[in-house]
Amino acid sequence: MQISNLQDLFVHELKDIYSAEQQIIRNGPAVAKKCQSDELREAIEEHVRETEEQAKRLEQVLMKFGEKTSGVTCKGMKGVLDENKEFIKEDVAPEVIDAGLIVGLQKIEHYEIASYGSVVEYAKMLGDEEAATLLAKSLEEEKRTDKKLTHLAEKSINKKAEQQVH
Repeated sequence: MQISNLQDLFVHELKDIYSAEQQIIRNGPAVAKKCQSDELREAIEEHVRETEEQAKRLEQVLMKFGEKTSGVTCKGMKGVLDENKEFIKEDVAPEVIDAGLIVGLQKIEHYEIASYGSVVEYAKMLGDEEAATLLAKSLEEEKRTDKKLTHLAEKSINKKAEQQVH
């Protein structure tokens, strides 16, 4: 795909995010199964459902431009998910695994926040308020998930992991 203007870049980034979201949808359930905390498991399951909706929004925006969702593989998300898969295979104490999973999950969220933040701005610059609104909804969901993960970590999960040291 040749990228010669902002609209081309916008479409490229939408496809990249779509690829990332599909990878999250496929990998999320396996991560949820590894959780010790019911709250964390539920947060992951809820976010996978949100991610499915985010993917539909991306499809909707891409269709407006006459574009398919295929053609780009998000290597950044693949790398983060590969790190998480490796962590899950490690010999991690049950009291510590959720703290480690949150680190990996927040890496995912921060990647998505950066990606959605950019495409929201591109949509605005291109004068597509409908796309900007749809994408901004996904951006807000990502930020909310990140805050929820921080809350879970600070409330109890990191404390349980810390107790393993003593």
